[in-house]
Order: sequence, then C-alpha cells, then structure tokens
Amino acid sequence: MSQKKFIAQLAEQKNKTFSAIPDTELATLFIDDLFSLLFLPATLRQQNHYELEKAFESLKSHLSTLVYEVVKDGKAAQTASDDFFSELPGLYNTLQKDAQAIFLYDPAAQSPEEVIIAYPGFYAIAIYRFSNQLWKQHIKMLPRLFTEYAHSKTGIDIHPGATIGESFFIDHGTGIVIGETTIIGKNVKVYQGVTIGALSSSREKATGKRHPTIEDNVIIYSGATILGGETVIGKNSVIGGNMWLTKSVPRNTIAEQSGITQTAKTEH
Repeated sequence: MSQKKFIAQLAEQKNKTFSAIPDTELATLFIDDLFSLLFLPATLRQQNHYELEKAFESLKSHLSTLVYEVVKDGKAAQTASDDFFSELPGLYNTLQKDAQAIFLYDPAAQSPEEVIIAYPGFYAIAIYRFSNQLWKQHIKMLPRLFTEYAHSKTGIDIHPGATIGESFFIDHGTGIVIGETTIIGKNVKVYQGVTIGALSSSREKATGKRHPTIEDNVIIYSGATILGGETVIGKNSVIGGNMWLTKSVPRNTIAEQSGITQTAKTEH
C-alpha cells in the first residue's frame, strides 16, 4: 500500500472512530478548573460573588461544548450542562462529608482543608462524583476521560458507573480499583491496593452486575481483592489485608487470613 493510500485510510478511520470523543486537553482543563473553583483557595479574581458567577457561567459553557462533541446536538448539550450544574450543590455537600470522613479517620490529617488540597484520595473521589453525575445523565465517554485523568494523577481507578455512598474514606489510595457495577454504602473505608472487581470480563456478561456490593460501615484493608457481582460484604464488617474473597461475608464479620469471625459490633 502506498503512503498516500495509507494516510487516506488513517484519516477515514480517525474520523469514524473519534467523531464522538471530545478533546482530551479541553476535558482535563474543565475538570481541573471545576475542582479548583470549588475547593482550592480563592484567586484574586474569585473573591466576590460576581467573579464567581462569571467563572461558573464559563464552566457551564465549557461543559456544554465538551458534551456537544459527544452528542452532536446543541440543545441536548446545553440541557446536559444545565442539569449537571443544578446537581452540583448536592455533589459539593457530599464531597464535604467525604473530606470530613478522611480527616476524622486519618490521624495524620491536620484539617479537612488539608485533605481537600493535598490528599489524592479526595481528588479521585471528587472527580468520580462529578463523572458519575454525567454517567447518570447518559453521557458516557466524557466521564471516562475524567476518571482516567484522575487515575493517571493518583493511581486510583474508580469507574464512573460505580455507586458510592457519602463519607467515603480512601487512605493513601495507590492501586485501588473499583469496577463499574460496584455498589458501596455509606461510611466505607478503603486502603491502598484494594480491588473491587469482576470474576469474569467476558463481553456476554457486560450488561449484568459484575462487581461486589459493599454495605455501610465496612473497612477494607490494603491489598484485599473482592470479586463478583453476587459477592456482598455485610454491614459493619472488616476485611483484612491481602484477603481474596469471591463469596459473601455476613454482617458484623472480621475476615482475616487466619479465618472469619462473627462479632457483635454494630458500628465503627
């Protein structure tokens, strides 16, 4: 094949494959600007109501442009952006609870503000929550770009389709993987190197629940692997480090390498 024909083939393939994918650099710029506006110290241009309102309107326009590249419909893109920003106050309040949980349970944290500014776990949770909102609005490609960007920065891989309750605690975080159909309750603590994944990656099972359910108040220590869509880790349980689980664990259980113990404990 001549170079001219090969270049024509590449051009055709790129146009066909990437026509519904937004610009990656613009996507990462949006998510960093959103995180900065919500959580980082105010710049000189963002110290009053008027300037903040201008920044929000700019971000809404930016998101609408990104969504348009996916849906190719101006009205739908604007509606998606408006819907996202209408949910933003609730996402912000949930993230404040996440930051408070990290501060409460990590003795090294000096303040919730330190958690917000310096902790990769909080950043990954924030990007996940923004991405999950768009995922629920049936905008799929853009959230994947956002969470993969957070993954590249933090080493924490949370699929935007996962369902995660409030007061979510990630400590250190490097190597954490949380799959698409995972359901995580409230007040769950996860340490580095934890995998909450699928037993099978076959295409035939892609539409079912492939990942575990983690109920409220569970602690999962470093290196644990929990797999399977039917696997449920019961409320108030503790999963020890380096455990490999493909079966459910009852409520109020301590699962360690040495065995499984039932407790009367009701909360952490």
